[in-house]
Amino acid sequence: MRLLQKFDQRFSLSKRHPKFGIRRLPEHLNITFCFGGVSFCLLLLLASSGFLLALYYIPSSLEAFTSIATIQHKIPFGRFIRSIHKWSAYLLVVFIFLHTVRVVIYRAYQKPRELHWFSGVFLMLLVAASGFTGYLLPWDQKAYWATRVGTTLVEKIPLIGSWISLFLRGGTEITGVTLSRFFAFHVLLLPFSTTLFLWIHFHMIKRTGVKETL
Repeated sequence: MRLLQKFDQRFSLSKRHPKFGIRRLPEHLNITFCFGGVSFCLLLLLASSGFLLALYYIPSSLEAFTSIATIQHKIPFGRFIRSIHKWSAYLLVVFIFLHTVRVVIYRAYQKPRELHWFSGVFLMLLVAASGFTGYLLPWDQKAYWATRVGTTLVEKIPLIGSWISLFLRGGTEITGVTLSRFFAFHVLLLPFSTTLFLWIHFHMIKRTGVKETL
């Protein structure tokens, strides 16, 4: 019971949130405070464009590349939507990095905002994993060799690296099973995990606010 009480003291689950439209802006607001919001908007762009791409993408080693070509050349606005997905992913990495730099400079990882920091770090890892799994989906030579290099690097992790690499590939080689696993991670597991940690991140920001000064 004490453990639950201490957890609630830090996480404030039992308290009601203020109304959605009621927010106190930091007194020393500047453009650097927008990096987190821009990152969230880019995530929404990624989710919406990814949903549209998934309607036509076929996660099969025989048809994946053909389905990408169909999206690019035959589906109305397909090239535009895929470009939005691609550049949103690139920009997301940039703005998450800038957001992290601001947090470090402002020392916003200190008490009582440790959960902000931990959830943010997990979000960075999830974004990196989403980028890695999404890179294989076009199923071309560039994607194949990039995935081979990435999974080979994972093997170098002490003790568990070989197991993780075997799990990711679905065997010792990169095959259609690997493609199916990466697609499942990319559109199911990682988006669900990202949503969960986003909720934690926003929950704590609403509870403790952002650090306003250096």
